[in-house]
Amino acid sequence: MKNKTIGISMLLLAVISFLMGIVKISPMVSAGYEMYKTATEAISVPDRIEELKQQKSYITFEDIPDGYKEQVLKSEDKRFYYHFGFDPIATARAMVNNVIAGSFVQGGSTITQQLAKNMYFSFEKKYERKVAELFVAFHLEKDLTKDEILELYCNIAYYGEGCYGLKQAANHYYGVEPLELTITQIKALVWTIKSPNKYNPNAYKVIPV
Repeated sequence: MKNKTIGISMLLLAVISFLMGIVKISPMVSAGYEMYKTATEAISVPDRIEELKQQKSYITFEDIPDGYKEQVLKSEDKRFYYHFGFDPIATARAMVNNVIAGSFVQGGSTITQQLAKNMYFSFEKKYERKVAELFVAFHLEKDLTKDEILELYCNIAYYGEGCYGLKQAANHYYGVEPLELTITQIKALVWTIKSPNKYNPNAYKVIPV
């Protein structure tokens, strides 16, 4: 009887904790959804994609070096071709690191989420923005192939010193076209994405291995 009472108490505690978590997170989800709606009503996802593709520096998937694709996936999103725009493993790991650090130090964002952020939102570290970018990410995953998402990401990522997209970065830092990049240059540009102003090739001379 005692064990049954303890079991029921633990179950009730778990249910209460879950409900408290839902109550706490609901306003955040609501605010994030409103942020998503406001952004995509101002310019729809298809229109924003078409806007990006009209830029002079836009390059197709075939014009992105295979070595760059491999390195950016290795660095930014190892499970890119296997998730649905959200990576529970990376997110859980980031949450643990944030709790340990006592602040928002890691986001655990997938490449699709990063693309969503770069398409619509600021880099301000707010949970509402993370929710908003998730809605956009799910939209992208529904409408596009993985290769199309990766192509867009490589064309919108920021590389520091005013460079957006791989073509601008390759031209600016090395005076070459993307397909002419060496593996050392590729690694330097992939590393740049983590902190464009701090790690770009002109500011950071140590090449990651």
